[in-house]
Amino acid sequence: MSRPKVSVIIPTFNRRELVAKAIDCVLAQTFPVEDIVVVDDGSTDGTAEALAQAFGGRIRIARQANAGVSAARNRGLEMARGEYITLLDSDDLWLPEKTAKQVRFLDEHPGFGMVLCDIMQVDRDGNDIGPIHRRDFIPEDGHVLRWVLRQPALAPLSAMFRREVHETVGGFDVALRTAEDIDFHLRVARRWPIGVVSEELVRAMRGHDGLSALERTYADYQLVVERFASQCRGEVPDDDLDAGLAFAYLRNARGLVFHRRWGAAVGLCARAVRLSPSPEVSRLAMGVALLAARRFAAVALGRAGPSGA
Repeated sequence: MSRPKVSVIIPTFNRRELVAKAIDCVLAQTFPVEDIVVVDDGSTDGTAEALAQAFGGRIRIARQANAGVSAARNRGLEMARGEYITLLDSDDLWLPEKTAKQVRFLDEHPGFGMVLCDIMQVDRDGNDIGPIHRRDFIPEDGHVLRWVLRQPALAPLSAMFRREVHETVGGFDVALRTAEDIDFHLRVARRWPIGVVSEELVRAMRGHDGLSALERTYADYQLVVERFASQCRGEVPDDDLDAGLAFAYLRNARGLVFHRRWGAAVGLCARAVRLSPSPEVSRLAMGVALLAARRFAAVALGRAGPSGA
């Protein structure tokens, strides 16, 4: 049996209506996706039965006890048959040209492991919030680890990668409750060139009940970058690792401000500046420190809500 060109892995949990829309957008691709793998991660709303009835043999469904999104994606990676692999969460959508344009990029760049695209963020009603332009964070194609260290966030729906990437770097870390995408992005960038298609080819829902909204995300982000930096000392230039750590500390500090952990936030800002005393890091640290001061004053004067908003 010949290998399909593209596989898509769609993990889902109790999103019967949303996941059907996700599958529809895959079936509407101008470059056909022949291998659609849906991993039902312990749904109790009849997801698997509804999808089997609606889509029949056009999709493959794997059912498992609820184990989280990383375990569900890894199950899909084990099942995927395609030369190229893509990911799509059940509450997100692709535009029709997404697969075609990323396949073309990988076909034309045989040494590259992964290609990303721009993202339109939308609210739960489908209204545009604003774009994420990958070139703002990855200004060049190729070995881009130094840029990924500074902003390692990866929207999985925006990626397409060769199956050899999974074979060389592994899947998603099931021990991480959040930031598993950051960990994966760093591991890919360490081993493979990465490219960007500078077009909005996907729509990602924001402002819902996803794990990305949890406070724990900040700590997991920091943990992942610290672990990666420790593993790569001596292989990756210290300046790049230290800059990545500094940006991780600043992101965590900003999150701590909104949870009223003023002292911890300021401490992380100081740590970032000591580690990577560049003008950009210093400017960002000062901005977080000023934000903390304003929030603290608002709380002291009784002007802030329960979460410091």
